[in-house]
Amino acid sequence: MTAMKRWNVEILIGEVDNRTYAEAQLYDEIRDDLVGTGQARLRPQEPDIPEIGDEIAAARALSDLGHRLLATAAGDLEEATHDHVSLER
Repeated sequence: MTAMKRWNVEILIGEVDNRTYAEAQLYDEIRDDLVGTGQARLRPQEPDIPEIGDEIAAARALSDLGHRLLATAAGDLEEATHDHVSLER
């Protein structure tokens, strides 16, 4: 490899009224404005295990961030090539 790049993702997690919220923000050399969000909800019949809600909300935030990053890349590619681009599988 000739060059390495480092991209960091910060995940913030909080709880309000039996709901866990997560926000995943991407930091790279170009931008720091890509943010994905996710949430999880504790149902009355489920045991209250906060770590599981954290995992679900964080996974959903990361998934949302991934979709937003693909959409951003497609937009950048369309701008460069002036052709329609679809990066979804």
